[in-house]
Amino acid sequence: MLHTVTAKQPNSKMCLVCGLKNPFGLHTSFFELDNNELLAVFKPRGEHQSYPGRLHGGIISTILDETIGRAIMIQSEGDIWGVTVDLQIRFKKPVPLDEELRVIGRITKDSSRFFEGTGELLLQDGTVAATGHGKYLKVPLEKIADFDVDHQEWQVVQSNDDPKSFQL
Repeated sequence: MLHTVTAKQPNSKMCLVCGLKNPFGLHTSFFELDNNELLAVFKPRGEHQSYPGRLHGGIISTILDETIGRAIMIQSEGDIWGVTVDLQIRFKKPVPLDEELRVIGRITKDSSRFFEGTGELLLQDGTVAATGHGKYLKVPLEKIADFDVDHQEWQVVQSNDDPKSFQL
């Protein structure tokens, strides 16, 4: 199904997942979709491998956690962040390196203090390689860390390659 991109979420400087200046990072872009799901797009490299040519399971867990946890930002407009309480991952297929991959995350349950969500890591052909389910505590950013937006370069970085829609 074709989904329209409604917004792009910010990146930071040194985050392992979204940090654009982290030499070992995934340099992931996050796109909010018209169905209230969050799409992450990234291309893992050699430094992210476990077995030769395969993405490390810890990195798979990390990208699923980040995508599901960030999905709350669609409705909270960045005022509330998710702090992981519980995360369960199922690995279904090996994940290659050096290919653009997609992760979908969504909120499945939402209360005043917690939210839950699910997500899938998709291979280029659309095959589900891993799934995740997480529970998160809703916390304002100022209670999580001393986060200086300017110093961390927390901003939306537009690119001419940013898609207007995605086929899922």
